[in-house]
Amino acid sequence: MKTNNITIRLMKNEDFDAVVRIDTKVLGTARPDYYVKKFQRLIKSNDCIETSLVAEDENKKVVGFIMGELVIGDFGICNDDATLDTMGVDPEFQRQGIGKKLINDFVLHLEQLEVRKLHTLVDKNDSRLMGFYSSSHFSPSETFVNMERMV
Repeated sequence: MKTNNITIRLMKNEDFDAVVRIDTKVLGTARPDYYVKKFQRLIKSNDCIETSLVAEDENKKVVGFIMGELVIGDFGICNDDATLDTMGVDPEFQRQGIGKKLINDFVLHLEQLEVRKLHTLVDKNDSRLMGFYSSSHFSPSETFVNMERMV
């Protein structure tokens, strides 16, 4: 793992363009509207506790990010739960331990906020992502099943 020169810090509003750039490189499609809403709710709002993080290289370039929030009573989930809903590492910096460092620092930050459980959703057919989360100590939920309905 080559994370020596990587710094993890709280996400700021000024990180918007870098987050969209990384997400576009990872997915191959731009989703700026999605991030406008995410930043509005998670970064600009005073209603959310700051939990989202970015990874910077030695030149202060944002090379990765992780976004999530504390769960406040939704779906009967207690306040000691949080969600990890969006994460990305610039493809040029992948496989260097940055994603693991982001998750580990995210978890440490959540522990300080007295969060006990972190939830995320993963496509069960995405073996690479399933493997990544498994190696980061995630396991299938014993309490929740993702229900869906075609419309």
